[in-house]
Amino acid sequence: MRIFIVGAGSLGMMYGLRLARGGARITFVTRSVEQASLIAGKGGKLVEDGEEFVVVAKAVSMSDGMALAEDELPGAGDWIWITVKQAHLTDELLASVSSLSARGAAVLCLQNGIGHLPRIAAALPAGTLIVPAISTEGALRESPDIVRYTGRGTLMFGPLRPGKTNAEEEEITQKMLVSVLEEAGITAELSNQMENRIYEKLLINAVINPLTAIFGVKNGELPLHPSRLRLMSALFMESRAILARSGLNEEYGSWEKVLAVCEATAANESSMLRDVQSGRATEIDWINGGIAGLAREAGIPSPLNDAVAAMVRALH
Repeated sequence: MRIFIVGAGSLGMMYGLRLARGGARITFVTRSVEQASLIAGKGGKLVEDGEEFVVVAKAVSMSDGMALAEDELPGAGDWIWITVKQAHLTDELLASVSSLSARGAAVLCLQNGIGHLPRIAAALPAGTLIVPAISTEGALRESPDIVRYTGRGTLMFGPLRPGKTNAEEEEITQKMLVSVLEEAGITAELSNQMENRIYEKLLINAVINPLTAIFGVKNGELPLHPSRLRLMSALFMESRAILARSGLNEEYGSWEKVLAVCEATAANESSMLRDVQSGRATEIDWINGGIAGLAREAGIPSPLNDAVAAMVRALH
């Protein structure tokens, strides 16, 4: 099995380097020639638990046409991971992924928010196995060739809507990926509840990410101020009701889970806060903006999601 990591940002680099260190056949597909040259030349550096691991892996860049020989292209049994943020899911990138997946490779989609799966499906060859994924692990890319592994968690993936006619074959493909991940020391879980999992993570992100970005605080600091806690609660209640209308089951997405994530990641800065501090576009349109879109489809109001989305956009 070969795994092609499209997008060597924080999560893409963290997973790719850990997999390569564990012996998996990894190819990074980067946006820049510089990053591809660094990873393929002197190697990427993974900082984990106070130790540094230098891992050399194959890397090509989209900007120079992904120079791959015929026998280096992915095929049936291989995987293409899309790990870029939604803002970088450009037509050019999706065309590159479509070209890579033409021989039957499966595609794993690791994006925050909602709305990306239909776009990706429309761009790829008919019949491509497209698997949504969510991660509860933490990573911070410190430079084009250095990534810090900041928090242990689980990589969950599986069919969005189980029960397809070729489900057994697709399940085998996904179980093989679980085995490769576990051999590399990565905790992975195959789930038949991905719609609920995606909505649950969306709910948590919709409460924590925009408010940490607006107030400029770390995750653990967010609920410590009474006024911020009230805002969190109100935003949670509105978002939870909208997502329930869209299919989120009762056992997923509790208020206690939101607070537990704040506690477990207390020292972390949310990705949205880091984007704002770095002057980058955020994922607000696919997180709170995505929830507001679901509300419009259901014909119900979403004033708090609309408001925090507008405030974060004003920080861009």
